[in-house]
Amino acid sequence: MEKVRIDKFLWAVRLYKTRSLAASECSKGHVTINGQKAKASREVKQGDVIAIKYKVIMRSYKVKELLDRRIGAKLVDQYIEEITPQEDLMKLKLYVEYQRTSVPKRQEKGRPTKKDRRQWDRYFGK
Repeated sequence: MEKVRIDKFLWAVRLYKTRSLAASECSKGHVTINGQKAKASREVKQGDVIAIKYKVIMRSYKVKELLDRRIGAKLVDQYIEEITPQEDLMKLKLYVEYQRTSVPKRQEKGRPTKKDRRQWDRYFGK
């Protein structure tokens, strides 16, 4: 196998839950191959560097081998290698921690009540 569609590859190595989700992220411009924005039909080759926008950072992966079928999570390391800089991973960790601690939690599930919205407005200074 020499080439595989990027949406199919991202789905196969479990970076996205569904192939259609991978295709929509490509069309939004959140996926690049070797520094160029990639449409869902763009083909990826062995040795390419794929960058995916994830929250506040761009996660980078190097393609080791190609595949077109979904594999188990334990086998993913045989096909891609994460090359995201440690500084970016720390930035992501801090962002997630900030989100977890700064946003007030609701006791109930479902749609926010009027009281909840007022508390949010007070908290965020609106």
